[in-house]
Amino acid sequence: MKLADNKATLSFSNGSPNIEFPVYTGTIGPDVVDIRKLYAQTGMFTYDPGFMSTAACESGITYIDGDKGELLYRGYPIEQLATNCDFMETCYLLLYGSLPNQQEKTTFSDLVTNHTMVHDQMHNFVRGFRRDAHPMAILTGLVGAMSAFYHDSTDIHNAEHRKISAIRLIAKMPTLVAMAYKYNVGQPYMYPRNKLSYAGNLLHMMFANPCEDYVVNPVIEKALDRIFILHADHEQNASTSTVRLCGSSGTNPFAAIAAGVACLWGPAHGGANEAALKMLEEIQVMGGVDKIGEFINQVKDKNSGIKLMGFGHRVYKNYDPRAKLMQESCKEVLSALGLENDPLFKLAMALEKIALEDDYFVQRKLYPNVDFYSGIVQRAIGIPTSMFTAIFALARTVGWIAQLDEMIGDPDYKIGRPRQLFTGSSQRDVVAIAKR
Repeated sequence: MKLADNKATLSFSNGSPNIEFPVYTGTIGPDVVDIRKLYAQTGMFTYDPGFMSTAACESGITYIDGDKGELLYRGYPIEQLATNCDFMETCYLLLYGSLPNQQEKTTFSDLVTNHTMVHDQMHNFVRGFRRDAHPMAILTGLVGAMSAFYHDSTDIHNAEHRKISAIRLIAKMPTLVAMAYKYNVGQPYMYPRNKLSYAGNLLHMMFANPCEDYVVNPVIEKALDRIFILHADHEQNASTSTVRLCGSSGTNPFAAIAAGVACLWGPAHGGANEAALKMLEEIQVMGGVDKIGEFINQVKDKNSGIKLMGFGHRVYKNYDPRAKLMQESCKEVLSALGLENDPLFKLAMALEKIALEDDYFVQRKLYPNVDFYSGIVQRAIGIPTSMFTAIFALARTVGWIAQLDEMIGDPDYKIGRPRQLFTGSSQRDVVAIAKR
């Protein structure tokens, strides 16, 4: 970042002297006012619930322009990456800052492939959960437990340790996700196959069984790979901020990523695609396409408590660029599986059309987001709704790692310590229990 030509001046109505703060300019995006010395100079804090107007870090990884509906990974538009690259190339880009050439891609992919196995005792760890445990509960525990199995890469301040833990996390995440799924359905675990692609390996570990061979459908494989790319990183969202905050304490990389998995579990974050699919299923039960008008009226009624899931976004005030790409994959998957007449997809298309033409939603800039279609794709593939957020966590792991590594390398980084506006009781004395 560089200093802007202007400075920000804070003035007070009580006659206190004005305070000047430096203004910094990034490559693109809004300028930021540097208020780090605000408390020292004024004895005051800023108040910004939800960090809506606060830049908590300097980053060169992902950029979002919500008004334009633009998403860039290291400067590359998400549309180009999702069309021309695979997930391994995207991982390399996020971790190292540039797209790999063929040799670099091959070396990186081989490194990931050779670390897909997990310690055999982790199977015993999984068996400690109830069979009906939520996959995200299992996954949170498994990722955190990696620090107990891989002691040689737990020093977050050691660059080599961070590199080793990064490869291990990216490589083993599909194995852990598949283990959680297989445990839920009561089937034996399937070992990873080194000859398969990253997405193909997950499909094999989830849906193969020892009784017969499993052939990966290339259309499904490509769609799943695209899901991974679209979810790989998304700037300073709740789970990424959690990973950074957790990592700022110096905890090991596995613990920091486990914290991100736990945060992602929230229905307002990683569970949004599950909520969108549930909404479509509920409309289908109501009567399908013919009942969309009635459902839209319920959404508009503030007293109904009904929300339009899969529309709108905390950052995007335009069409989520990932949603268009996900819609393409949705059509390809349904066509390949002979599900072109899938009632939920037809319902989704009709709902999207009506919502985009309704002034109520247009004025509020409630456009479809990536969750609106990703749930339909995963459902068609055969992934149960309870696994949706686990798939999201698998994809986002590389982004979390890149953000964590960037933070550790920032000379200005400190342990996170938000402040507060205290509204509780002022100091008071304890009265003996007999006199209370």
